[in-house]
Amino acid sequence: MAILNLWGCVSLFSLGCGLVAFVGKRKHLLNALLSLEFIMVSTFWLMFGVVDFLGAESYFMMFFLTLVACEGALGLALLVSIVRSHGNDGLSSFNILSC
Repeated sequence: MAILNLWGCVSLFSLGCGLVAFVGKRKHLLNALLSLEFIMVSTFWLMFGVVDFLGAESYFMMFFLTLVACEGALGLALLVSIVRSHGNDGLSSFNILSC
């Protein structure tokens, strides 16, 4: 039981660190994407601990990992597109409203 509490505390701490990195560092798009991936992996580990504790089936976890991988691929494709069109991934170098 103590290991489960430690597992949950570490997962919540890493989730909080990811949120702080996402909110605090908005200089480059790559930093934002990496912190979003960190948040998703932390959420996965938290959900894995809960599902393992409850003894439920882990099919939902595989579906969640599939969505996380698709989100990462979409983010990288967006990053490549922005770097090709604007020259860098700095969030201050382009205006979202001007297409």
